[in-house]
Amino acid sequence: MPDTIAVARACYLAYVERDRDAIERLIADDFHFTSPLDNRLDRESYFERCWPNSEVIENFDFIHLVGEGERVFVTYEGESVGGQRFRNTEILTMRNGQIVEAEVYFGWNLPHKAPLGGFVTEP
Repeated sequence: MPDTIAVARACYLAYVERDRDAIERLIADDFHFTSPLDNRLDRESYFERCWPNSEVIENFDFIHLVGEGERVFVTYEGESVGGQRFRNTEILTMRNGQIVEAEVYFGWNLPHKAPLGGFVTEP
């Protein structure tokens, strides 16, 4: 069985290195992508909508990278070329060494807009 965590790491590395060929090999033909802004995009739509983000991704620091069977739970802090930092959590589902499903949960900017121990009243 392929190492699901290694496949996940390679996916994020492809973004940092802007390596479309590498990510093409990691994403299955029947892949689907869901986020707060995207509802089960197919592979072609994913590459049209999401892959251009590779141009602004500078780095990923993994906070949690946990494999459980065919799934990998990933929380990371990303950094854009301009230095903006953000934190996301993703659930990647694998089959035969490829990603078949990605669920993305995002919304944290870093530094956090709320003070430590506090909150903001508007999103």
